[in-house]
Amino acid sequence: MDKGRLFTVLVLGSTQTLAWASSYYLPAVLADAIAHDTDVSTNWLFGIFSGSLIISALLGPRMGRMSDAGGGNRMLAGSNLLFTAGLVLLAFTHSLPMLALAWLVLGVGMGFGLYDAAFAVLGRIYGTNARGAITGITLLAGFASTIGWPLTAWGAATIGWRDTCLAWAALHLFVALPLNYWALPQPTVTAENKKTMDKPVPIDRPMILLGFAFAAAWIVTAGFAAHFPRILEATGASPAQAIAAGALMGPAQVGARVLEASVLRRFHPLVSARLAMLTHPVGAAVILTAGGGVSAGAFALLHGAGNGVITIARGTVPLMIFGPENYGYRLGILGMPARFLSAAAPLGFSLLIDRMGGDVLLVSTALMLAACGALCVLRQPREPAAAHAD
Repeated sequence: MDKGRLFTVLVLGSTQTLAWASSYYLPAVLADAIAHDTDVSTNWLFGIFSGSLIISALLGPRMGRMSDAGGGNRMLAGSNLLFTAGLVLLAFTHSLPMLALAWLVLGVGMGFGLYDAAFAVLGRIYGTNARGAITGITLLAGFASTIGWPLTAWGAATIGWRDTCLAWAALHLFVALPLNYWALPQPTVTAENKKTMDKPVPIDRPMILLGFAFAAAWIVTAGFAAHFPRILEATGASPAQAIAAGALMGPAQVGARVLEASVLRRFHPLVSARLAMLTHPVGAAVILTAGGGVSAGAFALLHGAGNGVITIARGTVPLMIFGPENYGYRLGILGMPARFLSAAAPLGFSLLIDRMGGDVLLVSTALMLAACGALCVLRQPREPAAAHAD
């Protein structure tokens, strides 16, 4: 990777880490404190948070069009302004309506500022050569929860959750915004680019298969992110074993992304995606057969590894199948069902766990096998889509 591309990866990886840590991962640490101080139940809070995820899903196609038009830098910088405004509103909220307004603004920020937006910018700059850069930013931003949760918890314990939100807002305004706006390469917009970006994107068989595969996988990802220790305990693991197993997921994701950047880069990204869809079912078979305990760690490693590669595949597979033309818009369309369904996944899995216990793994396994099946039906192009870079 040349120095210019490495610098771009470092910039986007850093700003993505901040974006995820201060939005998507925020409620996990601050929900109880916010609910207590605003006299709002945590159920209401998480319901509002789910609504913000739906808003971000609805904005996906618009995000893609803006990136395809060459406005990715401005779009990402604008998301930093939205994150700043949302976090400031959150810091000063004292009622349910203001809390809803804060997460409405943060939802718009997530729609224009998380992975799909970053992938779209990289695709616009590097074309089909963006695979390595996409892997690079997910390697860095994969530590968003590892860094964000302890920092948010430390801030809440030392200066309070409100000032912690203000501190995150300041980082967006004074660090991430300048980096996204001035430090990233500026794509050149030509007359040909303007013509192609207005072309309609057909919802054809490959788009439907990809949309289904990513939606099914993200239902599992979102459901397990919310209930991972509880599910492991339902299979027989002790609370300590469940927590210890959960700690393995982060390293597993990073390790799998390193593997994707080295060994698997020689294969079409569809190969990586299919393998990633199978790791969860294999882990589920291990833990359901052997019970909890030590097998919980094996499941965590396999589940985390699959998650790590699936995140990359969401960006690389569409790029290599369809090429860079209207790439951002395609990502926005493909991401809509996944984001919609993942917003409801925590509640859905909670109800399933109450009824099925550890056998909820049979449901998650069926979803991941269906996703893998959809990707196997999808034909791998004989020739990669034409490379394009501005």
